[in-house]
Amino acid sequence: MPHGLQRVVEVAIALSMRPRLLMLDEPTAGMAEQETQHMVDLVRRLHAKQGLSILFIEHDMDVVFGIAEQITVLDQGRVIADGRPEEIARNAAVQAAYLGDA
Repeated sequence: MPHGLQRVVEVAIALSMRPRLLMLDEPTAGMAEQETQHMVDLVRRLHAKQGLSILFIEHDMDVVFGIAEQITVLDQGRVIADGRPEEIARNAAVQAAYLGDA
């Protein structure tokens, strides 16, 4: 079974317990671009159609900014920023730690 499909099955198993909060740790890790997009679409649909709250940890900033409504950024175990994606993208501490100083 392809890695991306395995991750979808893992989410389905978690959903079978009918959670009010779904916690995902690096849901797109190791996925090809098409698999990543499929997972992003799945997370969006779960939130929009089922009203499911989703907490996820992710290092792929494109995924984070593509999904999240609220972001808390940690660096070395400390919160360095918390806010909406557009606020986080402009935050100097976040840029230095994760996005580069470009």
